[in-house]
Amino acid sequence: QPVRPAAAGPVASALPGKAVHQLTLITGDRVSVDAKGRVVGFEPAQGRAGIPVRKQIRDGRTLVIPADAQRLIASGKLDRRLFDITELNRPENRRAQKKDLRLIVSYRGTQSARAKAEVRDAGATRVGRSLPSLNAQSVATPKEDAPSLWEALTSEQTGSPQRTTAAGVDRVWLDGRRKVALDRSVAQIGTPAAWQAGYTGKGVKIAVLDTGVDGTHADLKGKIAAAKNFSSSRDLKDRVGHGTHVASIAAGSGARSGGKFKGVAPDAKLLAGKVLGDDGFGDDSGILAGMEWAVAQGADIVNLSLGGMDTPEVDALEAAVNRLSAKSGVLFAIAAGNEGDGAGTVGSPGSADAALTVGAVDVKDKLADFSSRGPRVGDGAVKPDVTAPGVDITAASAPGSEIALEVGEKPAGYTTISGTSMATPHVAGAAALLKQQHPGWKNTQLKSVLAASAKAGAYTPFQQGVGRIAVDRALAQTIVSDQVSVSFGVQQWPHTDDVPVTRNITYRNLGTADVTLDLKVTGTGPKGKPAPAGFFTLGAQQVTVPAGGTAQVALTADTRLGGAETGAYSAYVVGTGGGQSVRTAAAVDRERESYDVTLKAIGRTGKAPAAADFSLGDLGGTADGASFTAPFKNGVAKVRVPKGTYVLDSDIVTDRKKPNHIDWLAQPKLAVTKNTTITLDARKAKPINITLPVKGAKVRSLQSEFSISTKHAEATYSWMVGAGDSLRTAHLGPKITDGSLSQRWAGSWNTGAAGDYNTVSGGRVQQLGTGYSRTYKAGQFATVKLTMGVGAVKKKTGMVYPMAELPGGYGLFGSPATQSLPGVRTIRLSTTDKARWSLDFSQLGGKDADGFPVYDAGYLAGDSVAYQGGKTYSRAVNTGVFGPRLTRDDGIYRDGNEIAAMLPVLADGKGNEGGMQLASVTTVLHRNGKKFAQNKDPLQGWEPFEVPAGDASYKLTSSVTHSTKIGRLSTRVDVSFSFRSKKSSTKLPASTARFTPAIGSDGYAKAGRTISVPVTVQGSAAGKNLKSLTAYVSYNGGKTWKKVTVKKGKISVKNPAKGKAISFAADITDKKGNKSSVKIYNAYLGK
Repeated sequence: QPVRPAAAGPVASALPGKAVHQLTLITGDRVSVDAKGRVVGFEPAQGRAGIPVRKQIRDGRTLVIPADAQRLIASGKLDRRLFDITELNRPENRRAQKKDLRLIVSYRGTQSARAKAEVRDAGATRVGRSLPSLNAQSVATPKEDAPSLWEALTSEQTGSPQRTTAAGVDRVWLDGRRKVALDRSVAQIGTPAAWQAGYTGKGVKIAVLDTGVDGTHADLKGKIAAAKNFSSSRDLKDRVGHGTHVASIAAGSGARSGGKFKGVAPDAKLLAGKVLGDDGFGDDSGILAGMEWAVAQGADIVNLSLGGMDTPEVDALEAAVNRLSAKSGVLFAIAAGNEGDGAGTVGSPGSADAALTVGAVDVKDKLADFSSRGPRVGDGAVKPDVTAPGVDITAASAPGSEIALEVGEKPAGYTTISGTSMATPHVAGAAALLKQQHPGWKNTQLKSVLAASAKAGAYTPFQQGVGRIAVDRALAQTIVSDQVSVSFGVQQWPHTDDVPVTRNITYRNLGTADVTLDLKVTGTGPKGKPAPAGFFTLGAQQVTVPAGGTAQVALTADTRLGGAETGAYSAYVVGTGGGQSVRTAAAVDRERESYDVTLKAIGRTGKAPAAADFSLGDLGGTADGASFTAPFKNGVAKVRVPKGTYVLDSDIVTDRKKPNHIDWLAQPKLAVTKNTTITLDARKAKPINITLPVKGAKVRSLQSEFSISTKHAEATYSWMVGAGDSLRTAHLGPKITDGSLSQRWAGSWNTGAAGDYNTVSGGRVQQLGTGYSRTYKAGQFATVKLTMGVGAVKKKTGMVYPMAELPGGYGLFGSPATQSLPGVRTIRLSTTDKARWSLDFSQLGGKDADGFPVYDAGYLAGDSVAYQGGKTYSRAVNTGVFGPRLTRDDGIYRDGNEIAAMLPVLADGKGNEGGMQLASVTTVLHRNGKKFAQNKDPLQGWEPFEVPAGDASYKLTSSVTHSTKIGRLSTRVDVSFSFRSKKSSTKLPASTARFTPAIGSDGYAKAGRTISVPVTVQGSAAGKNLKSLTAYVSYNGGKTWKKVTVKKGKISVKNPAKGKAISFAADITDKKGNKSSVKIYNAYLGK
């Protein structure tokens, strides 16, 4: 994987410019997320309104988990990423999951055929790729059918309110996205010696699963034996340039450079699987299908210069690497990742046991700063396995590709980039040379020889594995160890009574003569200093390995040694003899001071409850920010954690027939200094009682949330329940007096004609509420009269989400209120506790088959406001004229060699940020007067343009349209911006004009009447920076335009005839000569 700048701009949204968007969970429930990634709303699927929902925020990641999914996640049957809002909100996942929920489902047992049929028949679910290596299928279901799919995948669990996987279903994963990440090598690894010996990879197939391979490049002509597209892009062409570069390193002929940039195995054949699309990302299912295809095509080595975040669980790609390796004997060379020098940063699928995982070094064998390090997440095993050159690697370029544009071609036809992506094909090519030398060898022999012969570096196994590969040594290597690395696992604290642990290293002689090895072990402690003498010991100092046979040597780790220094210890065992050396890595986790925490759950009846869950989240930094949990059995659970301070979050359901009655017990700070037993007694919890100054109010939702912070961590936990549910709360443990604890309570009610009431309260506390009671007075509410417009269409509904913010930036949300458009909604908002409120509006066009609203448009009705109690405010949203806006952070930005526009093209008449569902988008960038590139980004920064570094003139144009079923106003908007730019990080000049006539909330104005229309210039030409402004109107849908005079910031126009529309346009020039224009078709109608 290489390193490159992040794409500029915000993430993609279903509604361009909309401040709040929705993400769909596998349960069918929908989570509303604002532009900052905060959860600001939750909408249960039909039939799920009574299921409580919990929210957790830890280490910058937000999870939203319905109560009936908790145990499936904890058991590993359900991918946690399916509820990880931070993960689902990543731009690549939002694009991939825009319309459908995409999963990988694996099956098992005699019921698998039936389970597959039930999944296939769940709504409009489509079964995609068959993935036999996991007995799995990729599945895509329309978001509105997610509840049906949830029912097909899961079933009720006898005696418990929790669900289990349905008969025949094994595991369910998110079909996530993997990426390439851009950040004198052949001779460095000893390849010339291999070539001189006649080994060039002839007869060997290397599969490059990447962004595609440009087979027209002179270095790659005639080398591709087979190619197939598994990506979401339209064809095999490599528009990123990554796959071409990788393939060239592994097997390029060097023809264009006269052999200067020849690949490691220049006579090997290539299998080009395009598993990553033109944006550099690929679906897990596509990558997995590519792996299976490569094996079926007879690949000997598979190169995967890609990856994603690793988790302690075995994900779908890791499982496939392990199974395909074992079944086919194919070697998978996989990039370690480019996440830098932090511990535990090796990515997936490079974390798979069977993978030959590759880190990166520079030309002097110095470990690259970006190269990911071990130990492996979850079990502390050694990863990466080896390193190879990955810094400033020159290889073939795909002409016109993203990389070619970004870094330039020097010399022509070649680019120079860095990353573990570049290191990995060095290893794949080296393996091909060995495979030619030994055609009968499988992955285990290739992996063992490359590792055993690696050149030592001044680094630990967690940084470099066994070292940098050396092909010249590998070709002569006949002595290997079957294990690239040996893991002793975790040895529990305290260590004074530890029993030394022994593992055997098996040496294998692939040659025809006995070899005697002199053995030596050197150990390293967690801080990089030598391990104590005797910590790692060998059972023999010398061993003779018979020709064609094996010999074992015991390696012992004595964790009684080491004193107070705990953590990951590593070692190298080096055997030398017969002119060879063989290196094997080893590791053991000498557990830091840790204790058992036992939890005993008691229901409201005094007996073991129907269900209980808990987590212990690290607050003190002694557990590396981890969170711990374990299943309850007969009301008892046990977990082992390092000594330290934790937040205990637990919930209890007493009666399986009342799964929505939750008792929430939490201890904000739990000091674990010894083996500890905690009783979670639901009888201690008390209910929530909030009283309003009006009778007959019907509760929509109640929410309770608390946050705890230390210098090491910050965490937030919450529960939300709906009408008819029961949430009771209790504080456990002593008071918190250092000001680090805060708690918040929110509620939402409807009173019919009197409107809606929304409350929020809270702040710093010394202990959590054991229950909560609050009585509000009428003077503690502000009344907001919200005018909700519509674009001259009927049968539309408006929905408003109140969103609250208390000091400290904590966001809570009420339940949505709906009514017909146009209309005025009365919303009452509590004003105590320094609350600030904002209102998120959505226009709905009916409901889908599962009862979910269909979203037409969405706007944020103004900024967050601290209202005053007893006062009435007027606000308006979704009113015309809709058009582009350039205020605050709106604009066009240059970030290095990327140009991206980020501005709402359909802000409403009040300038509220938002947008509509678009029917078409055409965005074009011209460079020096010629069309340079085109995409479908509605100026939201979704698809930045990659441009050359040099200075040039640019013109950016965009045209967007929406259906008249959504609204008859501003049905088309055209904008253009002209400017000069070169490589930099800056905001570029751009301007627009806002037309703000006084029209009705229904989108009409009195036909034939002459009115004055304010025209306001925004952007680089605003105020004193304006050089010229020319305005136009049209009464025939923009077929012809008439110039109108702008006088004192206004134009005089005649309203259109009944049922007809007027259009506006403007040309703007700022004082530096930058030109912009805007055209708004059908701005409003006459009546």
